[in-house]
Amino acid sequence: MAHRSSGDTATPSAGAAGRITEAVLDGGSAMCGAYAAALPGARASVLSRLWGALTREPIPGVTGVAREAGDVVVTVADGRRLRGPAPAAQPFAAVPDGLTLILDGAPVQDPGDLLAALNLPGHADRLRVEVENSVANLALARAAQPEPDCGPPVLERLTRLDPAAAVAYAEQLVVDGHPLHPCCRTRLGLSTQEVLAYAPEHRRVVDLAVVDVPADRWVSTGAGLPPRLLVHPWQRDHVLGSHPGLRPTGDTVPARPLMSLRTLAPVAEAGWHVKTAVDVQMTSAVRIVSGAAIHNGPALSALLTELGDLGLEVLTEVAAGAVLVDGQPSRSLAMVRRRAPRVHAGEVVLPLAALAARSPADGRAVAVEAVTLGYAHDPAGFFTDLVNLLFTPLTALLHLGVALEAHGQNMCVVLRQGRPVRLVYRDLGGVRVSRRRLSAHGFSAPPLRGDLESDDPAVLRTKLAAALLSTVIAETVAVLTREYGEDPARLWRIADRALADAYAALPDSARGDEQALRTGAWPLKATTAMRLADDPLEDRWTWHDNPLEAR
Repeated sequence: MAHRSSGDTATPSAGAAGRITEAVLDGGSAMCGAYAAALPGARASVLSRLWGALTREPIPGVTGVAREAGDVVVTVADGRRLRGPAPAAQPFAAVPDGLTLILDGAPVQDPGDLLAALNLPGHADRLRVEVENSVANLALARAAQPEPDCGPPVLERLTRLDPAAAVAYAEQLVVDGHPLHPCCRTRLGLSTQEVLAYAPEHRRVVDLAVVDVPADRWVSTGAGLPPRLLVHPWQRDHVLGSHPGLRPTGDTVPARPLMSLRTLAPVAEAGWHVKTAVDVQMTSAVRIVSGAAIHNGPALSALLTELGDLGLEVLTEVAAGAVLVDGQPSRSLAMVRRRAPRVHAGEVVLPLAALAARSPADGRAVAVEAVTLGYAHDPAGFFTDLVNLLFTPLTALLHLGVALEAHGQNMCVVLRQGRPVRLVYRDLGGVRVSRRRLSAHGFSAPPLRGDLESDDPAVLRTKLAAALLSTVIAETVAVLTREYGEDPARLWRIADRALADAYAALPDSARGDEQALRTGAWPLKATTAMRLADDPLEDRWTWHDNPLEAR
């Protein structure tokens, strides 16, 4: 799009949203109408995420950020000024339809148009495509959700389902995707019909193809898998045909997609989940299964089991397998077999991200149901129990030498009558491991591939703090503040006490970690800056004031 002068009005573009409107016509006028109704809110939500990134991340081309009354003003390299409401730039903001920013006098409501008009250095054209796709898929996701039915709380409904169905249902509550990333619903490579068929928020059962692999073209790790690959139907339709030596059996394994789309819960096997390869960009990365993941998952699972019961159940990656192509494990033809969470009667397990999702009962955050069921409408009581449950094992593991990427998708909580009673962690691909720290405590790190190893305390602390503190805890504070009018400073004081108590139980050698987490600036992944960079997968961080310091 051409650069707009200050007199032009940036009207929303058709783009991906228009193409999806045509595609969903096959779903009938009701679906098309729901999509059109959801589109302004989807634009506003993605625009808010982008606006927040422009105000806090190291974005190339941004030369100044200033507060003016209730607004934030961002200055770009050519001197133009972008103005918008400060509350909409806050992480986890809830914004109304029609959120509008002003670029040199011209109103902008569409995030794709904003990127085109700003003409930022780097890969802005790539990001614009991703953001437009995100808006379209977010609107599609919201359009598929039923109106609140005024029925029983979803936390009660989950206890009535069989375990495999309950796990999937809880994960499928997370409709909006990543809470901070403008590419929260980017799925480049999936057609609209494929999104409807495979995405978790559309709640379909997916048939995984069973493919026989010649024994001499199969590699397996951990407990071992027979040479039989479970293939996602998208991968079957778009990738499998390039590998004629593989033999589809005609059998399928029905499974329900979890939050990540490519990880699924087999309908007939409540005790297992399977991670598949899907060569589609979802949020920030193409979701292949790398050779490093094939190697590291079972090895890290064994290490975490050896570390003992620290108050956290790790869903072990028991085995993994991949097809050998030119003698190397194929990232596109691979799978990981992971244990599913176990619950007792009356318990439910859900990813922490689901606490911020809307309940199908009343449209309020699921966290409200937990507060109502377990705490007689006292959000501080719920928050106290949650942070105490989280901080104790995660700080202990950091001290031992394992920093978990404990964000809202990887970290799950088990609730009983709304009360957090246990934690479950899954997905070992983003952890960081310190061989030096483990050795100091009498443990040996297994050989690992890729970038998982680091003895740098800053790297370890950043991994945990960005996911747990800046994302999970900060979002929970935002949700409870919004739903109850709770004083966020009070909640942060509770968090600080819980963190202090967790470190009081650890040796003096943990004081460096404690000081960094309780008094140092907190990291937040700079996801938009990463998408503009030449290497969009290299971690970049922005740093913000530690809310515990204001306690």
